[in-house]
Amino acid sequence: MTASADYQRPAPKQNPVALSVTDLGVVVSGKTLLEGVTFDLQSGSTLAIVGPNGGGKSTLFRALMNLIPHRGKVEFKGRPRMGLVPQGLVSTDVPITVREFLALKSKADFESCVASVGLRKDILAQRLDSLSGGELQRVLIGWAIVDRPDILLFDEPTSGVDIGAEEPIYNNIDHLKTELGITSLLITHNMHVVMHYSDYVLALNRRPLYFGETRNTSHERLLELIYGEHFSLGESEHHGE
Repeated sequence: MTASADYQRPAPKQNPVALSVTDLGVVVSGKTLLEGVTFDLQSGSTLAIVGPNGGGKSTLFRALMNLIPHRGKVEFKGRPRMGLVPQGLVSTDVPITVREFLALKSKADFESCVASVGLRKDILAQRLDSLSGGELQRVLIGWAIVDRPDILLFDEPTSGVDIGAEEPIYNNIDHLKTELGITSLLITHNMHVVMHYSDYVLALNRRPLYFGETRNTSHERLLELIYGEHFSLGESEHHGE
């Protein structure tokens, strides 16, 4: 997928705040992994989190899920159910069917669950190790939403997926926001994804470099902030773009 320089994301709807982060910092063994992270995210919107490797993106997710000690405030509206879609799963290590995999988490309507991520119901009988990369990643999204979370965290959900399978996955993520009102936080290196599928963007390199509505910036400006003013668009291929 390639970024469109003239694309402008519509303004997000002015919904109530679902997540408020104030001066979040993480220090591990005397090393500062994150500092000064502050933002508000509205309910039903999507936040793209971008930055270099080692910039603190996954650390932010772990802090939001209260998996590591941190300072500052992380405040959620009410007591939301949260789901996590990891970078991937080594399916050969889980020799079970899709139905059995989903049943590990919930006894919900699995046919509706796989349909919501663009899969046919007959996939429920297939083993995980028989699926393509794109199918497996959509099953992981289905697993994350099977118990109807309020907030979803996506850690580079198309990592290792063939290029042709990426767009349907992000379309599914956008569908979840539109149809189910799920608030999403998305770690990605792909500026096309940022500009086309997020309402807000947070650029991180251990500290915030930018936070605001996606439509108020450009992918060129974000790349300059992350990698420096002399960064060229051609170099993006070497940074996971």
